Amino acid sequence: MKPIPIILSLVASLAARASDPLPLIPLPASVELTGGTFPFTSATGIRYNPELAEEAKLLAADFKKLTGVEPAMAINKTRSTGLSEILLDINPKADLPESGYLMEVTPEAIRIIGNDAAGAFYGTRTLLQLLPPSSAEIWKATKNPEIPDVRITDQPRFGWRGTMLDVGRHFMPADDVKTLIDWMAFHKLNVFHWHLTEDQGWRIEIKKYPKLTSVGAYRASSPPYGDRTGSDGVRLGGFYTQGQIKEIVAYATARHITIVPEIDMPGHMSAAIAAYPELGNSDIPDYAPIVQTKWGVHPYTLAPTEETFRFVDDVFTELCALFPSKYIHMGGDEAPKTQWDKSPRVRELMKKEGLENLHDVQSYFVKRVEKILAAKGRKLIGWDEIREGGLSPDATVMSWRGEAGGIASAKEGHDVVMTPNTHMYFDYYQAPAAQEHARGKDHEAIGGLLTIDKVYSYNPVPSDLSESEARHVLGVQANLWGEYFKDFKKVEYHAFPRLAAVAEVAWSAPERKNYQDFLLRLDGIMKFYDAAGVAHGEVYQTPVRKTKDGTTVETSLGAHDDHWAELAFDGRKDTFFWATRALKADDHLKLHFKAPLEKESLVKVVTGGPASRNGDKLDHGVLECSSDGSSWQEIAKFEDGGAKGKIPAGTNHLRIRVTVAQSNWLIVDEIGID
Repeated sequence: MKPIPIILSLVASLAARASDPLPLIPLPASVELTGGTFPFTSATGIRYNPELAEEAKLLAADFKKLTGVEPAMAINKTRSTGLSEILLDINPKADLPESGYLMEVTPEAIRIIGNDAAGAFYGTRTLLQLLPPSSAEIWKATKNPEIPDVRITDQPRFGWRGTMLDVGRHFMPADDVKTLIDWMAFHKLNVFHWHLTEDQGWRIEIKKYPKLTSVGAYRASSPPYGDRTGSDGVRLGGFYTQGQIKEIVAYATARHITIVPEIDMPGHMSAAIAAYPELGNSDIPDYAPIVQTKWGVHPYTLAPTEETFRFVDDVFTELCALFPSKYIHMGGDEAPKTQWDKSPRVRELMKKEGLENLHDVQSYFVKRVEKILAAKGRKLIGWDEIREGGLSPDATVMSWRGEAGGIASAKEGHDVVMTPNTHMYFDYYQAPAAQEHARGKDHEAIGGLLTIDKVYSYNPVPSDLSESEARHVLGVQANLWGEYFKDFKKVEYHAFPRLAAVAEVAWSAPERKNYQDFLLRLDGIMKFYDAAGVAHGEVYQTPVRKTKDGTTVETSLGAHDDHWAELAFDGRKDTFFWATRALKADDHLKLHFKAPLEKESLVKVVTGGPASRNGDKLDHGVLECSSDGSSWQEIAKFEDGGAKGKIPAGTNHLRIRVTVAQSNWLIVDEIGID
């Protein structure tokens, strides 16, 4: 596993300015700067409550990565580690809720007191965000970085702060899974939902059914980037042994992260049915199951037979021995009914059980699975389709098709996890698709646009719920679906920095959230990502239709999508004006300045851009200026899409004018005036 950095950039000069927010994500419940600093050195030791031995070991390992020196460690109340120390303790009688902590930094010591072990651990993650990110560079430069004296009282808003990783479409090695777990812990996320099976691959060893992995873990080909219906002809697959599963579960547990495994059924089961065809609807015509090589929803579903339920019981017996989680996820989403509709066995079942329609068959299937899990002391959780035909009595619903399924379930008294695709589907683009495609085919995503500000804006408790109903909202979860994640770098690109926004949504009180403040703190977190070599995306802020200084814009051209004319003069490098049609002679874009230019200025205009296949440059045009808006002076001609010249003092208007019609459209990047 590649090591992740353990420290966030903060120098003493930053700590001295109380007006600057400390670079902490998620935002703590209460932060009080008390003045002064604590000097962190290679001699700083750790004194700990014996109940926090594992948390102390993890913190010590983090410090060693920073300083290169193993810190002195001592059990609390036996001896001191030295003049400079960090104390880890538990005090259930302190005025702290579950998983809450108090951190006090003074010039002499740092005290982290947790209500429980989880709280103490979260306090150590806050501490790490107050230190520099790189032992190689910043530690050598600062030697003894100073932590601001501060009193932080903190606790999570929700008990379910989740991240889902789909390894069914593309297998991710165990070390990469551990890396994601590390970053989750860094941001105080505590539920790792592991989507282990799909139509395109079965990823977990089940000893009683070896063909699930020998056959079901491999497919003949995959669609390449840029060709969703194509085939690369490359056999692809992989799976986790039970030994690897145990290792990853222990790794997560040490970081106070619960792994919730998902075996998706009755749909998304092509890989399992290819391995054991008798599990599917083998009594229908043209039955030929394979491990699927294309994305999307496929018709192969488990048959609702006693043989299938014995299989489910066997699989969950081995699964429950590996995962101590209270919840086991059965999927339940996107289960086509076409094969059931053709199956004589299903019609016979419907008659026997008094099932009126195929939704009732799905409900029957879900309830059978719930009984299997209940017999093993586990709770069933599934996607909101498990509501179809009637929700089983004690099921928990994961609401992904918007919030409707979660709202209805909570009103009925069921626990819910909110993960709507509108705000929590991280396989969506984080910047406009055209902008991402310009980076290369490997930046293809499933579609949609989910910007970090939209993620941050989400409130997991819908306003439709009463106070008592809202208590059924366990929390919130981000989902990383894997169709377009061929490697872990692509996972990182889609996860970060949006996962930081999820952390704050899940942890911090909504009345304390402020997006602009979040961006200031995120700047420090991004340094942390950079120090680790994380292939993160950039912060994309949704454009606003206005210029940077009140200048007005007029054009004869319409705007493509939200690429308004004002974006040619909004001060942002990542936005641009994009016309909607081919250019005609005398088409124009005019700036009407808010005030006349006070002095002669240099202007530079660049047209065309990678968002368009042909560039959409201006081949024939002029740049003109005017003081009265009626008489115009040419200051430059466009050559190879660009123009630059000098604008005299007193100019009120600037115009780009097309001189010869052209077949392509037009992109105007930022118009720069110096």
